[in-house]
Amino acid sequence: MTRAELRTNEPTIADRAYRIRRNALRMGEVQGQGYIAQALDIADVLAVAYFHAMRYRPEDPAWEERDRFLLSNGHYAIALYAALIEAGIVPEAELETYGSDESRLPMSGMASYTPGMEMSGGSLGLGLSIAVGMCLGLKRKGSDSRVFTLFSDGELDEGSKWEAMMSAAHYGLDNLVAIVDVNNQQADGPSKQMMGFEPLADKIRAFGWFVQRIDGNDLDAVVAAFDAAKNHEGARPRMIIADTLMGKGVPFLERRERNHFMRVDQHEWQLALQALEHGRRA
Repeated sequence: MTRAELRTNEPTIADRAYRIRRNALRMGEVQGQGYIAQALDIADVLAVAYFHAMRYRPEDPAWEERDRFLLSNGHYAIALYAALIEAGIVPEAELETYGSDESRLPMSGMASYTPGMEMSGGSLGLGLSIAVGMCLGLKRKGSDSRVFTLFSDGELDEGSKWEAMMSAAHYGLDNLVAIVDVNNQQADGPSKQMMGFEPLADKIRAFGWFVQRIDGNDLDAVVAAFDAAKNHEGARPRMIIADTLMGKGVPFLERRERNHFMRVDQHEWQLALQALEHGRRA
């Protein structure tokens, strides 16, 4: 088989996004609960990040020249694990250990446990600040690696996020790409009711960032946004505002009214997997 034929047989980014969602559902079934809706909503962004935008070596997660991916919203760990499994950084067999004692896949992200997990994200609001420090360090070392960081719209309630935005622009961190998942849901209710943050794009632009706002569940739009962020000229940090749908890909979970932390009945996990497969074929 030629290299061209091998490339033709490689999974598409849509395939990757499907598998990330499937991995997350399989892990959710292990515990019967979790931040499943977020994993489903952000799978398209993770698929593009890991299979289009980022530079890394699955066999060497600590490779010095890698791009870094910081998960600020540590409760999205199940989503990142699903991507790390698909990327070959974490063995698929470990999926069955999710959230168990001695597992490398705890329910909230811990950098000391999991290959490819660059930070422990239990305290929300800190990922962007850590990313700023990493970007400064990489620049001082003369590295061309980038730092990608994902955070949630609920984290916009935290003052440290806005301080980090101001710092990133001040230092001209063009090696920083941040993604905010605007799914309008947090523990206490709709994010925009907890603390109004619109007009978000205008506010972040006013801090000196290159900003794009997209449908985070439109793969073509996500690919285009990552490409534009990487190719943008000028010493400015880049922000992608991704509007997403909680539970994306599983219609009956999309319609759940309270879906920040989701408990799913035992029989529903297979229904969810079947709905995901049906949507893929439709």
